[in-house]
Amino acid sequence: DYLRRLAGGCCGGGGGGSVKKRRVSDRDPSHYPYITRLTIEGMTCQNCVRRVENALNELDGAWATVDLKSAQATVRMKEALPPQVLAAAVRKAGYRVKTAPISL
Repeated sequence: DYLRRLAGGCCGGGGGGSVKKRRVSDRDPSHYPYITRLTIEGMTCQNCVRRVENALNELDGAWATVDLKSAQATVRMKEALPPQVLAAAVRKAGYRVKTAPISL
């Protein structure tokens, strides 16, 4: 939970080490005709970025990249996923989607 991380320091602290990045096997952008951008609330470091990317990349047919500076996730999808599914994945990782997804 975001508040718990704030109380205990950065999510990478506390002896947990760094979060490993989950790689997507299909990295051909032409295979992902649907693209959306999410603004994410609560990320403070690269471990946060990896947690959000990993959560979104666990969705079938999704490939996400997250930028900490802009607090945005770009999600490429093979089939359009409902915004609620994307937001639920972000919540599961302990963060919140700040604004409605923007389709690109």
